[in-house]
Amino acid sequence: MKTALITLLIAPLLGALYQIVFGNRSPRRLAEVVSCAVILVSFVMATVAFFLPGQQETIVLGHWITVDTFSATMDIHCDSLAAIMALMVTFVSLLITIYSVSYMSHDHDYARYFAYLNLFVFFMLVIVLADNLLFLFLGWEGVGFCSYALIGFRYEALANARAGRKAFLLTRIGDIGLGIAISLFFVTCHTLSITAINAQATSLSAGAAMTLGFLLLWSATGKSAQLPLLVWLPDAMAGPTPVSALIHAATMVTAGVYLLIRLFPVISQAPEVLLAIASVGTATALFAACAAMVQRDIKRVLAYSTISQVGYMFLAIGVGDIIGSMFHLLTHAFFKSLLFLSAGAVIHALHDERDITKMGESVRRHLPAVFIVFLAGSLALGGVPPAAGFFSKGRILLATLQHGGMAYKAIWVCATFTALLTTLYTFRLFFMVFTGKPAVPRKSGIRAVPQLMEWVLWPLALFALFAGFLNLPHLQAGGGWLAGYLAGTPGAVADLHATPSLEWAVENGDSLLALGGLILAYFLYGPKNILGWRTLDASARKATTWLFSGFGLDRLYEIFWVTPYEKISQFLWHTVDETFLDQGLLRVTNLFPLLANTLQGFSSGILSTSIKMLLFGFAAFLIFLAV
Repeated sequence: MKTALITLLIAPLLGALYQIVFGNRSPRRLAEVVSCAVILVSFVMATVAFFLPGQQETIVLGHWITVDTFSATMDIHCDSLAAIMALMVTFVSLLITIYSVSYMSHDHDYARYFAYLNLFVFFMLVIVLADNLLFLFLGWEGVGFCSYALIGFRYEALANARAGRKAFLLTRIGDIGLGIAISLFFVTCHTLSITAINAQATSLSAGAAMTLGFLLLWSATGKSAQLPLLVWLPDAMAGPTPVSALIHAATMVTAGVYLLIRLFPVISQAPEVLLAIASVGTATALFAACAAMVQRDIKRVLAYSTISQVGYMFLAIGVGDIIGSMFHLLTHAFFKSLLFLSAGAVIHALHDERDITKMGESVRRHLPAVFIVFLAGSLALGGVPPAAGFFSKGRILLATLQHGGMAYKAIWVCATFTALLTTLYTFRLFFMVFTGKPAVPRKSGIRAVPQLMEWVLWPLALFALFAGFLNLPHLQAGGGWLAGYLAGTPGAVADLHATPSLEWAVENGDSLLALGGLILAYFLYGPKNILGWRTLDASARKATTWLFSGFGLDRLYEIFWVTPYEKISQFLWHTVDETFLDQGLLRVTNLFPLLANTLQGFSSGILSTSIKMLLFGFAAFLIFLAV
C-alpha cells in the first residue's frame, strides 16, 4: 500500500520533469508515450488503493518546515474518500492525455504542454492525498499555477494571455481565505493534520467553527468558480479543449468541493456556514444556468454548465449530504469531460469553429460517432433517466427537500427550477450543434476526426450513462454501493432515511421535469424548428445581452474593482512616484552643486579666509557653550 501511494503521487511529477529536461530533445512520439505512461502508472496504483478501502494509510514523505513549536510535514493519507477521488482523477486525466496526443499533434510546443499537463495531475493528487494542510496548500497553489499556464498556453494571442492572468488573479483572491484558515487551524487546534483537526472538530467553539467555515467557503468559491468569484471560468475556454476538460471535469474546479468535504466535520459545527454554502451553491447554479441559455460559443455553454453543476455539489454539502456531493462530483467528471472532448472533436472537424449557430445537421452526418456520445453526455447532464446525472442530482434534491427549515424549502424550489433550465440549455446545445440548418451557411468543409480522439470518448460515454448505478437508491432495489463505500468518511450519512413515498415523489418529479425540459427544447430548438426559435435566437441577441454577458458580473468587477484600482495605480505612478518622489529627489540633488559652490569659497587656501573660518568656528563653539 505504501509503495502504491508514493508511486501514485510521484509518477506524474517524474513525467513533468522528463518533459522539461528531455521533451524537446527526444522524439515527439516518445514524449507523448511518457506523458501517457506516467498517468497510466498512477491510475493502476489508484486502482490498487481503491480496492483496499478498509485500510487507512498515512505516510510521512518528509519533514518540510520546523520553526519552534510549528512543524509542517509532507504527509499523505489515503482513505475511501481519497481513494475514489484519486481513481477518478487519474482515469479521466489518462483519457484526456491520450486525447491530447491527437488534438495537439500539429502544435510544435508539445513538450511544454505535456509538462504542464503532468504537473497539473501531480498537484491535484497532492490536494487529494495530503493530510497536512500546508502540504495541501502547495498542491492548491500548484493547480492554480498550472491552470494559468495552460489557459494561456497559446500566449501569442493577447486574449489568451489575459484569460490566464484573470484566472490566476481571481483564484488567488480565494486562496487568501485558505491561507488565513490554515493559520487559524494551527492556533486553535495546534496541528495542521486534517485527520487530527477533524477529530477535534466537536471541541471547537461556535465562533471558531463559524470563522473557519466561512474562510473555507471563501477559498472554495475561488477555486470552484462560485459566486462571486466565478467570472474567470468562462474565459478559461481560451485554453486548448483538453485543458478545459481537465480543469472543468476532474481537477481544479472540483478542488474546492473536495476541500469542503474533507473538512466537513469542522463546517458541520456551524449551521450558519452550512446555510451559506447551500445558498451560494443554489444561487450560482441558477445564475450560471440562466447564462448558459443564451451562449453561442459551444465551450462557453459547457463552462457555465460546469459552474452550475458545481453549485449543486455545494448545495449537497450545505444540506449535510457529502456523499451526494461526492456522487455528483463523480458523475459530473464523466459526462462533463465527455461533453468537452466531444465539443473538441466538433471544433476540430469544423476548422476551429465554435459558434453553435453555424453548426447543424451536416455535423451529425459527418460525425455520427461524436453525435452518439454527445447525446449520451447530454442525457447525463440534462438529468434524463436513467443516465448518471439523474440519480446524482436526484439525491441532492431529495436531501434538500427533506432538510428542515423554510430557507431550505425555498432553496429546493430554486434548485428544482435550475434542473429544468439545465435540461433546456443542454438540449438547446445538442439540437443546435447536430440538427437543423445553420443560421450562417458554412464556407469550409468538415474534416474527419482522428480515430484516437473518437476512441477515448466511448469509455466516458458508458460512465456517463451508467455511473448512476454506483449509488442506486433503495427505491430502485439498489444497495447504495457508493454510500456504503464512503460510509467511513468523517461526517458522511450513508442513508438519507427518506420515506418511500417522498423518494418516489421526488424521483417521478425529477423524471417529468427532465422529460418536459427535453420536449420543450425539441420544440424550441429541434430539427423541425416548430416554434421558429432558431431564427429568433439569432435575432434576439440584443434582448439577451444581460444573460449573454453573465448578468454583467464582469462589468461590475470592472466598474467597482478594476477601474478604481487602475485609477489609484495611475495616481500613485504619475502623481506620487513621478511628480512628487522623482521630481522631489531631483530638486534635492540640484541643491548639492549649489551647496558645493558655496562651500568652495571657504576652501580656497588663502590664509585670510582660513583665519576667518577659524574665528567663525570658534565663535560658534562659544555660543553653543553659552546656550
